[in-house]
Amino acid sequence: MYDPHPGMYSLTSHLITGGNGFIGRYVARALVLAGDRVTVVGLTPQTPHRGVSKLVVDLVNAADAAFDRLIGGHDIIHHYLWTSIPASANEYPVADICENLKVTFGLLKALKRRGGGTIIFSSSGGTVYGRLKQIPVSEEHPLNPITAYGVSKLAAEKYLQFFRYMHNIDARVVRISNPYGVGQSTTRPQGVVASIVQRALAGQAVEIWGDGTIVRDFVHVADLSAALLATLAPRLSLESEMPIFNVGSGVGYSLNQLIESVESLLGKPIQVRRKPARKFDVPAVVLDISKAMQHLGWAPRIELVSGLEELITSYKCAATS
Repeated sequence: MYDPHPGMYSLTSHLITGGNGFIGRYVARALVLAGDRVTVVGLTPQTPHRGVSKLVVDLVNAADAAFDRLIGGHDIIHHYLWTSIPASANEYPVADICENLKVTFGLLKALKRRGGGTIIFSSSGGTVYGRLKQIPVSEEHPLNPITAYGVSKLAAEKYLQFFRYMHNIDARVVRISNPYGVGQSTTRPQGVVASIVQRALAGQAVEIWGDGTIVRDFVHVADLSAALLATLAPRLSLESEMPIFNVGSGVGYSLNQLIESVESLLGKPIQVRRKPARKFDVPAVVLDISKAMQHLGWAPRIELVSGLEELITSYKCAATS
């Protein structure tokens, strides 16, 4: 029988799905530096941070026994693996359901069979709310996603809530805004900050959807990683309701403002190629992060301009090395 050691901070063995990804790598590094044991599982055989064990597992097609072996004796499961983005989920909603909800359900069933454990889920603060009735948006806002991606993220939250209530699984949810930082892919549509910086440095045109007035909440990945670690506090397991936290910067920037900030730092204009607006892009998303600040003792520290400066420096160093 799994022993969760209630009341003690002995949860030192972590499994990170999507641990080869942008967020997973930062969290894995921070946990190793804190002295914890970390295993990452991903779809690609990338080299993880020193001190991190790695597994390459096809979780989408895994059987129950594979999930049981994967969970093993790990105290905390960080579930960051998600195979879709809003655009692809809208185009292939059945694949989004079959892949992402199946993996989430597989992890939860394995925890149930083992007898317990903690799972941290990275949800989407930009899509589960839908069109906002107020800005910034708190966790109590109605949940009316307008994308298949938001629907599946919300469905995953509800499954976590169900397993927490029915099977005593210590499930916790973090609704994340738009992360950015060094190491972010410049080819994925969700990496708009990295893409703008990289293309601007290369003298290439930047592509954006719509007129650039869409507002988003950009959070530095180091701040996000700190928030995710803060959600590991043992006292949260005693909460009667499933802990859910918005994590972002709490500040909104339009895409036009983002481009202007990069132009100012580079001292040169950026060519912008505007594409037709997309129906599923809500006009503005800014998260109310007061709950996380109050209950987790966390606060974002890196302002967007400082994060952009860091990102520009990293690209310039990489180009000259």
